Amino acid sequence: MESSKKIVDIQNLEIGYPDSKNESNSLFKNINLAASEGELIAVIGKNGVGKSTLLRNIAGLQNSIQGDILLNNKEISTYQRSEFARLVSFVSTEIVNIQNLSVFDLVALGRFPHTNWFGKLETKDLKSVSKALEMVGMKSFANKNINEISDGERQRVMIARTLAQDTPVIVLDEPTAFLDLPNKYEIVHLLNNLSKNENKTILFSTHDLNIAIQEADKIWLMLDKSILEGAPEDLILNETFNHIFENSSLNFDKLKGDFRIKRKHNIKIGLTGDGIYYTWTKKALERLNFLVDKGNESIHFITLELINETCIWKYTNQNESIVFNTIYELSKYLKFQVKI
Repeated sequence: MESSKKIVDIQNLEIGYPDSKNESNSLFKNINLAASEGELIAVIGKNGVGKSTLLRNIAGLQNSIQGDILLNNKEISTYQRSEFARLVSFVSTEIVNIQNLSVFDLVALGRFPHTNWFGKLETKDLKSVSKALEMVGMKSFANKNINEISDGERQRVMIARTLAQDTPVIVLDEPTAFLDLPNKYEIVHLLNNLSKNENKTILFSTHDLNIAIQEADKIWLMLDKSILEGAPEDLILNETFNHIFENSSLNFDKLKGDFRIKRKHNIKIGLTGDGIYYTWTKKALERLNFLVDKGNESIHFITLELINETCIWKYTNQNESIVFNTIYELSKYLKFQVKI
């Protein structure tokens, strides 16, 4: 069986940043990671752990303290700048705000490694720009000013610029940081498609763990003193994600695939019913710190009843039985009438 080619190989890397005396402050040591052809890799970790620094080192924008970053088995520092620009492109977290620059012209800037000394765009360059815009769904915006489009559209344009640059490796520093939820999913799904359909190796940092789990082939999880890597599903099954916030009130639920507040369940409450109404009623009760028990043998219990495809919630205790028409009404009653 033929395996994908290793593109990026990081060996014993130490990263950091210069202080006011221009001396290196180490953030992370002994980094050993790899990225293969056509992989989408999400870099995840707490603020300040070094995600951006790592990506900037890979993109050749910042020097490492020691160790090696190999690109196609060659140390990146040994590449000529023009040669390296044909291999790695970078999208920063900053929002681009350039006056009087069209979408087409911004994407065309990505062709700089391929143009002549004067930067003149030839027919093949213009075709590359048009194709890049089409790939990200922004071809109809080509003549618009970059300041006339939304943040999500602008981020698509920045990805188009890297596609016009036509590099096998694309590095993005928090590309979804300032986007709303639908755009976050759309951008990362776009990256997923580009890695598969265009065989690009794409590395991106993110705080959106749920999106990374759904879309990334591999996750580089940066903890305080070590980096763990693997498929999202492997990291879930071995409970690796719980190491991210070890000293916090968060816990990763490997059945549901997301982080949840650790709650102290003080009162047991019974719940009978099934289907989607049962699922979301249970979530609401757990949010109120109830320990939910399937059945009606508890002092407090709730029965779900479907009448003409409309659900009602019947709450019963030793003294009373009350019917509610919404989870909100039920929750409000329990919160203030039942001591939790």
